[in-house]
Amino acid sequence: MLIPPAVDATNRCYGKFGDAYQWSGIMRIVELLQYTLEPGTGQEFHLVMVEISAHLHNQAGIDVVAFGCSLHDEDSYYLLRAFDDIEHMKASQEAFYGSEAWQKGPRQAIIERIKASVKSIMNLPETVIDGLRN
Repeated sequence: MLIPPAVDATNRCYGKFGDAYQWSGIMRIVELLQYTLEPGTGQEFHLVMVEISAHLHNQAGIDVVAFGCSLHDEDSYYLLRAFDDIEHMKASQEAFYGSEAWQKGPRQAIIERIKASVKSIMNLPETVIDGLRN
């Protein structure tokens, strides 16, 4: 099983045993959001994501790579988003979360279904990100 490497500020990667190597290609910032949803709300949450929220993300310049219910529990959810850099992430999220379309649109339907959330941010090569798209 391949364990994804960590990437430091110089884009130098460290694999499972600390061996350094370079990724080739464009590196992007990836944000993985994992949600524990209120019991029984996973399908409703997904419907809001498919019909409204994912489109609003794209309008704000956020690359939605993948999202959906976890295979082990439909009330566990993931959202994987990609950005050009940290500044792009901050600006596009500010545009998204500050937009009237989000505030008056799916915001309440999304937030009321989230029981807990965890966020991780990492650098990944664009080729890896493309392989994760759904």
